[in-house]
Amino acid sequence: MTTKLGSTVIRVCVGSTNPVKVNAARQAFSQVFPNHTIHCEEMHAPSDVADQPMTEADTRIGAQNRARYCSEHSASNDMDFFVALEGGVDEFEEGAATFAYVAILSNEGELMTGRSANLPLPNKVYKRLQANEELGQVMDELFNTDNIRQKGGAIGLFTNHAATRESVYTQALVLALAPVLHPEHF
Repeated sequence: MTTKLGSTVIRVCVGSTNPVKVNAARQAFSQVFPNHTIHCEEMHAPSDVADQPMTEADTRIGAQNRARYCSEHSASNDMDFFVALEGGVDEFEEGAATFAYVAILSNEGELMTGRSANLPLPNKVYKRLQANEELGQVMDELFNTDNIRQKGGAIGLFTNHAATRESVYTQALVLALAPVLHPEHF
């Protein structure tokens, strides 16, 4: 990792218009670079995977595809990083769970990929996802909420907001940025 951050402003292109994802990127970069001003620009970026990824592999690829799309289609030449977050589900030994993959692409083309913790999902929710429903819509129906995916998400609902979609995304991004902070070890 050789990214140089000489400027006091770090410019980040986020591959989403979802405020939860944009805020998570801003929070993560602000935590990792407390002496910099973080400027985030949002961009719709296709994942080229299903709207509800059902495997770890598709979720990871979706995040990486979004980050690469941002890099290739950003109108600005002065971005330092291109960031994407992709929520997905899969079935593990412990049962079904939702999680996210994050992808951070430096302006020098170096890709960092990270993953969040798992949130267990009830079997009845997972079965609906297998029937091509999206997690946000299922959660809205179960908890009588509106557009929870742009708020606390399933994570917020199932943890009584002790954790939220944004907090989990932020943590995954912070961890994925370790190579930028300590390039001598990566």
